[in-house]
Amino acid sequence: MDPIVIIGSGLAGYNVARELRKLDKETPLTIVTADGGEFYSKPMLSNALAKRQAPAAIPLNSAEQMAHQLAATVRVRTRVTAIDTAARRVSIGEETLAYSKLVLAFGAAQIRVPIGGDGAGAVMTVNSLDDYARFRSAIDGKQRVAVIGAGLIGCEFANDLAASGYEAEVVDIAGQPLPRLLPPAGGALLQEKLAALGVVWHFGTGVRTVDRDSGAYRVALGDGGIIHADIVLSAIGLKPELELARAAGLATARGIMVNRHLQTSAPDVYALGDCAEIEGLVLPFVMPIMHAARALGATLAGNRTAVSYPAMPVLVKTPACPTIVSPPAPAAVGEWRVETAAESVKSLFVDAAGKLLGFALNGAATSERAKLMKELPPVLA
Repeated sequence: MDPIVIIGSGLAGYNVARELRKLDKETPLTIVTADGGEFYSKPMLSNALAKRQAPAAIPLNSAEQMAHQLAATVRVRTRVTAIDTAARRVSIGEETLAYSKLVLAFGAAQIRVPIGGDGAGAVMTVNSLDDYARFRSAIDGKQRVAVIGAGLIGCEFANDLAASGYEAEVVDIAGQPLPRLLPPAGGALLQEKLAALGVVWHFGTGVRTVDRDSGAYRVALGDGGIIHADIVLSAIGLKPELELARAAGLATARGIMVNRHLQTSAPDVYALGDCAEIEGLVLPFVMPIMHAARALGATLAGNRTAVSYPAMPVLVKTPACPTIVSPPAPAAVGEWRVETAAESVKSLFVDAAGKLLGFALNGAATSERAKLMKELPPVLA
């Protein structure tokens, strides 16, 4: 029997394998991954510094341990170069691997914006344990870090760096941190609390050039400002990995398009996690991955199961200003109702009838998460 093949060993790939093995312990299973195959939570990379976690301490299990736990073959440092859905096989260079069912759990890549200057090639990103190990090595003995992007990852890294004694300066073309997740009052409190920790903000501008400067970097901003940094970290955001899927003829939009059973446009080919788009939604967060993995594990085991998503708030790892967001659906019609206090901002997104469609909680207001969760509609019923 040809194995079920999973491409990717992140939370999506390993968790769907775990869910499958709860129901089916016999079907051959192969996991192919371009990295080291360690099991770890990628969101933990943006707050490991303040926890004094060395890169080697972050994984919970090695690839060998995961292979044993899952009764699977785990092929590490192995890159799939093509997918042939008609022949039901994937190519690994000159080698081909047949599959009975194929799961795409590629994840997403860091977005890079065009930057000029002779130091542009040295701008770092962190999107894997390997990346994080390189970043930790690079900042050892250094002091000043320029962070490009004030979204979720940029804010988390800024908090982690500042809390660990580094000088962090953050640049974003928006006018506030977390511009896609927080209304202005919540963004202002987050900005204030991180500034008190030592973070320096540069809003309303972008990075024009990064040039080498006596062993460090000179970062020129679009508004004429200059940042002198030892390391430049780009944390602009993520985009689903689509190249292999597109080359295989699979339907894609913002992500690999799947139905409620997580099936792509090809028979017996599925996708989940950061690379997948379901009913127009791309949800690069932990809870959607866990729900999708549970549903797909059942489907792969022979019990066809549609995924459903309850309300799934996102915890932003900024201890200087605890923040929890449950954004309204992109097409939701309503308004933000905001209550501010000295140490908190409670922002509720409601429709014309007063029904709660989303929230953003900062500071002490995060204590209301459980109560408000009960009022939210599911993301996918």
